[in-house]
Amino acid sequence: MKMDVKNIADLKGDRAIWVIVFFLSVLSVLVVYSSTGSLAFKNKDGNTEFYMLKHLFILAAGLGLMYGAYRLPYRYYSKLSYLGLIVAIPLLIYTIVGGTNLNSANRWISIPFIGITFQSSDLAKLVIITYLSSQLTRRKDYLGDLKRGFIPVLIPVGLICLLIFPANFSTSALIFLICAVMMFAAGTPFKFLASTVGISIAGFIMVLLLAGSMPRLLPRATTWLNRIEIYLGMVEDKEQKDASNYQVEQSKIAIASGGVLGKMPGNSTQRNFLPHPYSDFIFAIIVEEYGTVVSAFVILLYLILLYRGIRIAMKAASGFGMLLAFGLSFGLVTQAIINMLVAVGMFPVTGQPLPLVSMGGTSIWFTLISLGMIQSVSRYSEETEAEQKLEETPGFMAHPESEPQIQSV
Repeated sequence: MKMDVKNIADLKGDRAIWVIVFFLSVLSVLVVYSSTGSLAFKNKDGNTEFYMLKHLFILAAGLGLMYGAYRLPYRYYSKLSYLGLIVAIPLLIYTIVGGTNLNSANRWISIPFIGITFQSSDLAKLVIITYLSSQLTRRKDYLGDLKRGFIPVLIPVGLICLLIFPANFSTSALIFLICAVMMFAAGTPFKFLASTVGISIAGFIMVLLLAGSMPRLLPRATTWLNRIEIYLGMVEDKEQKDASNYQVEQSKIAIASGGVLGKMPGNSTQRNFLPHPYSDFIFAIIVEEYGTVVSAFVILLYLILLYRGIRIAMKAASGFGMLLAFGLSFGLVTQAIINMLVAVGMFPVTGQPLPLVSMGGTSIWFTLISLGMIQSVSRYSEETEAEQKLEETPGFMAHPESEPQIQSV
């Protein structure tokens, strides 16, 4: 879809979200360029512009996808979610069987020729939020019925989470949390959700115990257990604790050395010590280089995004639009909060990127598509509200394009 200057000038939707996307995109380019120096010297013979240009390409393509998602009327996403589910499930299965292995986990599918990695769980997250929004709307009168409402809605959510779980527990748990909150917001009885959460926790504990005796069954389980034990202070071995806490300690050093105004762009020192300063711990680099003031502004932008997303949901013209806008905005901001909590040592290390800021493959694309879908809901709500006001205006017929009627005196 062609996007010219006139299209940009006529952008509808929530203006605050457009502004947030602009600021976070600019910040992303600056911080990714600064934090990929070591990566460039390791893999690209010191070509520091390589990763910046690649990131710019991904970001520009993502903005185009956001605009396309914004232009498409959001009601079409309900039908597309069924097709998306048919595509996402086989991709998740393929990722487990033949995906690219990194850190003892198959999470990625490599896209040939363009050198971009595709994380199938990103697609699955977007699809299941959209699909769940559709199903909760269709079954709104049966959500209190275990067999006709709750279980049929829960099955696809559980299937997606189970397929993601072996390689990426944090993403699986995040999707489960988002879906549970959406189901509660739609009117699902709390007792159903509480029982599901209880069964899930019990199942997770059993998996950890089983994996402890059979490590080959689930290689990632040892890493999860170790991170939880370190976070809760259950590990006394200093060497093991130091090795596991290395990333968090380096992140804390970056944050502590940033001060109020930071070291200024490009002057980070901890980017040379943090294993993933351009993705998982990019917030620490933001604090180190730009200081507390800018980092607080970044946090504020995400909180505004959540507020505007909820506001769009409340004004949506349909139940599907309401749940879609709420689920997507809640998911993005929750992921951002988790990333920042990990950086400051207040949450176990999860590997969740900072939405729209961290360098990534297609994760940026799905983040921007999500924002475009939220804007589509906002745009349609604005147009519906404008049409209703026009219909209520004396002297006008129902259709906006109609000529004004001359009223007799």
